[in-house]
Amino acid sequence: MHGVIDLAEMDEILKKYRYDPSNIIAILQDTQAKYRYLPKEAFSYLSAKLGLSTAKIYSVATFYENFSLEPKGKHVIKICDGTACHVRKSIPILERLREELGLSETKVTTEDLMFTVETVSCLGACGLAPVLTVNDKVYAAMTPDKASELLAKLKEEN
Repeated sequence: MHGVIDLAEMDEILKKYRYDPSNIIAILQDTQAKYRYLPKEAFSYLSAKLGLSTAKIYSVATFYENFSLEPKGKHVIKICDGTACHVRKSIPILERLREELGLSETKVTTEDLMFTVETVSCLGACGLAPVLTVNDKVYAAMTPDKASELLAKLKEEN
Protein backbone atom coordinates (compact mmCIF):
# COMPACT_ATOMS: atom_id res chain seq x y z
CA MET A 1 0.00 0.00 0.00
CA HIS A 2 1.17 3.51 -0.84
CA GLY A 3 -0.95 5.77 1.36
CA VAL A 4 -4.48 5.22 0.11
CA ILE A 5 -3.53 3.49 -3.13
CA ASP A 6 -2.59 -0.13 -3.67
CA LEU A 7 0.36 -0.17 -6.07
CA ALA A 8 -0.35 -3.74 -7.24
CA GLU A 9 -3.88 -2.66 -8.25
CA MET A 10 -2.49 0.43 -9.98
CA ASP A 11 0.00 -1.76 -11.89
CA GLU A 12 -2.87 -4.02 -12.99
CA ILE A 13 -4.74 -1.03 -14.38
CA LEU A 14 -1.58 0.21 -16.13
CA LYS A 15 -0.86 -3.24 -17.55
CA LYS A 16 -4.42 -3.42 -18.93
CA TYR A 17 -3.66 -0.25 -20.93
CA ARG A 18 -0.10 -1.32 -21.82
CA TYR A 19 1.42 1.59 -19.84
CA ASP A 20 0.36 3.77 -22.79
CA PRO A 21 0.07 7.46 -21.82
CA SER A 22 -2.50 8.00 -24.58
CA ASN A 23 -4.88 5.85 -22.48
CA ILE A 24 -4.72 8.27 -19.54
CA ILE A 25 -8.49 8.91 -19.52
CA ALA A 26 -9.32 5.18 -19.35
CA ILE A 27 -6.61 4.69 -16.71
CA LEU A 28 -8.10 7.49 -14.60
CA GLN A 29 -11.61 6.05 -15.08
CA ASP A 30 -10.49 2.63 -13.84
CA THR A 31 -8.62 4.23 -10.94
CA GLN A 32 -11.71 6.19 -9.95
CA ALA A 33 -13.90 3.08 -10.28
CA LYS A 34 -11.60 1.34 -7.78
CA TYR A 35 -11.38 4.14 -5.19
CA ARG A 36 -14.59 6.11 -5.95
CA TYR A 37 -12.35 9.17 -6.52
CA LEU A 38 -8.82 9.97 -7.72
CA PRO A 39 -6.46 9.90 -4.73
CA LYS A 40 -3.65 12.45 -5.04
CA GLU A 41 -1.12 9.65 -4.44
CA ALA A 42 -2.20 8.13 -7.77
CA PHE A 43 -0.99 11.18 -9.73
CA SER A 44 2.69 10.86 -8.83
CA TYR A 45 2.61 7.10 -9.35
CA LEU A 46 0.95 7.41 -12.77
CA SER A 47 3.36 10.20 -13.66
CA ALA A 48 6.38 8.00 -12.91
CA LYS A 49 4.96 4.97 -14.73
CA LEU A 50 3.61 6.78 -17.81
CA GLY A 51 6.23 9.48 -18.26
CA LEU A 52 3.59 12.22 -18.08
CA SER A 53 3.93 15.19 -15.76
CA THR A 54 1.65 15.20 -12.71
CA ALA A 55 0.39 18.59 -13.96
CA LYS A 56 -0.68 17.01 -17.26
CA ILE A 57 -2.51 14.16 -15.49
CA TYR A 58 -4.10 16.63 -13.06
CA SER A 59 -5.27 18.82 -15.94
CA VAL A 60 -6.97 15.81 -17.56
CA ALA A 61 -8.58 14.85 -14.24
CA THR A 62 -9.89 18.36 -13.62
CA PHE A 63 -11.05 18.96 -17.20
CA TYR A 64 -13.62 16.14 -17.15
CA GLU A 65 -16.56 16.67 -14.82
CA ASN A 66 -16.92 12.95 -14.06
CA PHE A 67 -13.59 12.79 -12.24
CA SER A 68 -13.51 13.60 -8.56
CA LEU A 69 -10.47 14.55 -6.50
CA GLU A 70 -12.49 14.16 -3.29
CA PRO A 71 -13.70 10.85 -1.84
CA LYS A 72 -17.30 10.09 -2.78
CA GLY A 73 -19.89 8.09 -0.93
CA LYS A 74 -20.87 4.51 -1.66
CA HIS A 75 -24.20 5.91 -2.89
CA VAL A 76 -23.79 8.90 -5.21
CA ILE A 77 -27.13 10.68 -5.49
CA LYS A 78 -27.44 13.16 -8.34
CA ILE A 79 -30.42 15.47 -8.36
CA CYS A 80 -31.30 17.06 -11.66
CA ASP A 81 -31.71 20.82 -11.63
CA GLY A 82 -32.30 21.22 -15.35
CA THR A 83 -35.25 23.32 -16.45
CA ALA A 84 -37.88 20.55 -16.51
CA CYS A 85 -36.86 19.20 -13.11
CA HIS A 86 -36.43 22.63 -11.55
CA VAL A 87 -39.88 23.73 -12.68
CA ARG A 88 -41.30 20.51 -11.21
CA LYS A 89 -39.65 21.22 -7.87
CA SER A 90 -36.34 19.36 -7.75
CA ILE A 91 -34.82 21.80 -5.22
CA PRO A 92 -37.07 20.79 -2.27
CA ILE A 93 -35.89 17.19 -2.92
CA LEU A 94 -32.27 18.33 -2.77
CA GLU A 95 -32.95 20.30 0.43
CA ARG A 96 -34.65 17.31 2.08
CA LEU A 97 -31.75 14.96 1.28
CA ARG A 98 -29.17 17.48 2.50
CA GLU A 99 -31.15 18.04 5.69
CA GLU A 100 -31.52 14.31 6.43
CA LEU A 101 -27.85 13.59 5.73
CA GLY A 102 -26.41 16.70 7.37
CA LEU A 103 -25.00 17.96 4.07
CA SER A 104 -24.85 21.37 2.41
CA GLU A 105 -23.79 23.06 -0.80
CA THR A 106 -20.16 22.87 0.35
CA LYS A 107 -20.29 19.56 2.25
CA VAL A 108 -21.53 17.02 -0.29
CA THR A 109 -20.35 13.71 1.24
CA THR A 110 -21.27 12.22 4.61
CA GLU A 111 -18.47 11.59 7.13
CA ASP A 112 -18.97 7.80 6.89
CA LEU A 113 -18.54 7.97 3.07
CA MET A 114 -21.94 6.34 2.55
CA PHE A 115 -23.66 9.19 0.67
CA THR A 116 -22.69 11.94 -1.75
CA VAL A 117 -25.38 14.36 -2.92
CA GLU A 118 -24.75 16.44 -6.04
CA THR A 119 -26.78 18.47 -8.49
CA VAL A 120 -26.44 18.05 -12.24
CA SER A 121 -27.67 20.18 -15.12
CA CYS A 122 -29.52 17.39 -16.92
CA LEU A 123 -29.94 13.65 -16.59
CA GLY A 124 -31.65 13.32 -19.98
CA ALA A 125 -34.95 12.12 -18.53
CA CYS A 126 -36.92 15.38 -18.73
CA GLY A 127 -40.25 13.63 -19.39
CA LEU A 128 -39.92 11.87 -16.02
CA ALA A 129 -39.14 15.04 -14.06
CA PRO A 130 -38.18 15.55 -11.36
CA VAL A 131 -35.54 12.83 -11.43
CA LEU A 132 -32.57 11.77 -9.41
CA THR A 133 -30.10 8.95 -9.84
CA VAL A 134 -28.41 6.76 -7.27
CA ASN A 135 -25.19 5.36 -8.77
CA ASP A 136 -26.69 6.03 -12.23
CA LYS A 137 -29.99 4.20 -11.56
CA VAL A 138 -32.83 6.60 -12.45
CA TYR A 139 -35.68 7.36 -10.04
CA ALA A 140 -38.48 9.30 -11.73
CA ALA A 141 -41.26 11.63 -10.56
CA MET A 142 -39.56 12.19 -7.22
CA THR A 143 -40.90 14.16 -4.27
CA PRO A 144 -39.19 15.05 -0.99
CA ASP A 145 -41.14 12.23 0.73
CA LYS A 146 -40.22 9.66 -1.94
CA ALA A 147 -36.59 10.78 -1.62
CA SER A 148 -36.75 10.22 2.17
CA GLU A 149 -38.18 6.73 1.64
CA LEU A 150 -35.44 5.93 -0.88
CA LEU A 151 -32.80 7.17 1.57
CA ALA A 152 -34.22 4.97 4.34
CA LYS A 153 -34.11 1.95 2.00
CA LEU A 154 -30.50 2.66 1.03
CA LYS A 155 -29.50 2.99 4.69
CA GLU A 156 -31.10 -0.40 5.45
CA GLU A 157 -29.11 -2.08 2.67
CA ASN A 158 -25.79 -1.09 4.25
